[in-house]
Amino acid sequence: MVHSSKSSIVPVKGVMSRETFPFTSTTLRSLRVEREFQEWEDARRALAQRRALTRAPLPRAPRLPSRQQQHLQEVRAPPPQMRCRDTSVHNTFMCGDMRGVYAVLKDPAMVNALMETVHEEMVWAPEMGMWTMSSKVKQSSALRLAASRGHSGCVEELLFRGAEVNADPGGNTALHDACIGGHAVCVGLLLSHGADAELLTADGSAALHLCTSAQSFHCAELLLEGDAEVNVRMKELRLTPLHVAARRGLEEHVELFLSHGADVLATNREGETPLNAACSGAERPSESGRYLRVIQMLLGAGADPKIAGRKKHTPLHNACANCCSRIVDILLQHGAKADVANCVGYTPMDCLLQVMEDYLDQQPEEIARSLLNYGAKSVLPKMLKQCILSPATLEVMLNSYTCVPPCDWMDSLPAEIYEEHQAFFDLVRQRSGQPRALQHLCRCALRLRLGARCHSAVNKLDIPTSVRDYVLLRNDGTLH
Repeated sequence: MVHSSKSSIVPVKGVMSRETFPFTSTTLRSLRVEREFQEWEDARRALAQRRALTRAPLPRAPRLPSRQQQHLQEVRAPPPQMRCRDTSVHNTFMCGDMRGVYAVLKDPAMVNALMETVHEEMVWAPEMGMWTMSSKVKQSSALRLAASRGHSGCVEELLFRGAEVNADPGGNTALHDACIGGHAVCVGLLLSHGADAELLTADGSAALHLCTSAQSFHCAELLLEGDAEVNVRMKELRLTPLHVAARRGLEEHVELFLSHGADVLATNREGETPLNAACSGAERPSESGRYLRVIQMLLGAGADPKIAGRKKHTPLHNACANCCSRIVDILLQHGAKADVANCVGYTPMDCLLQVMEDYLDQQPEEIARSLLNYGAKSVLPKMLKQCILSPATLEVMLNSYTCVPPCDWMDSLPAEIYEEHQAFFDLVRQRSGQPRALQHLCRCALRLRLGARCHSAVNKLDIPTSVRDYVLLRNDGTLH
């Protein structure tokens, strides 16, 4: 039995129209991007496999030039480097957008392209006698942008595609930027691809100098494991990494550098050691604890508190200028001189008096007492007016005199300070120019005899604590 062919034909078009749906433009675009992304991934894997299985052939031996060619040498200029001022491309690498990175790197020249940004700024034009707008171009690279933000995947992709690891457009390499940001993973990638840790930035800093935050500790570890020079110097300032870490109070960094042989006696251009840098950096009372631990490490490693810079400013001058009593004590215990003057004639006591008004809640009387007990001379009477806001410090100072000097400075005493400490200031005015008690004169004679050994000698004496405190000028709220 033969059936008609028309009866066996299935209406395909009608079936397809019932089982499919139309795609929107957004859907089609997403599918196209997904397909391109997959194609790039496949090409990347294929390239990696070819690189793993093949080696670059050895270059052919150069031929000796003929006599005619010896006189003429062909010189070819290198191809110009691509420049990119498209902020969207810059943001792609700064944000670590891998899909965007693959799209940008379709052009191989973009791997090492110069990323430029133009800034308008006001500059003084002396020939015109006026301020004018000037365009300043700042250069970077895709590798620098990615490393500065810690995008390790983007850094790895760029290195895989042949990014120049030691290129320094704008004065920094990618390794410098990674250390500034404290991105240890990026630092490890860059070092494994041949980054040079000894290269200096445009301002003369090495990568170790740029490890200036607590987050950069592992970066410093990786640099030293890669044989970076621990005593590398800044080009102009002659600072070592230990100077920088001590100045910022970075305990772990200081300990790391010392364990790798950092020179604790190295001096910078101003002749200052890392100990002086640490003492000058302890400006905030809330940070004095970690600076104290840094200073203890430096002293334990052989730092000399008597070494002064070219301006004759010692670590003790800096500690007194920052009103850090615990740091002052440890410096004095390790041999710092309490009466040494700097190039303008200021002693550590002078430095304390100049800043006392700013550190009234930091017990400046403790520093004044320590300096006097380690051989500092009593200040001139005219300097006492700088102590009027701190009656406890004024008490210590006056008890170091054999006679209470004239108190003309009391005329400038603020009313609120006088009312709060009226009994003490009335006693000062009453004792002014009067003979002191015999007991007090004996104390002054003993202290004069002992000099700089006063603190250590008195603490060795087998005497009652009250007598020891009296000789060492402990505050009791009165004058003797």
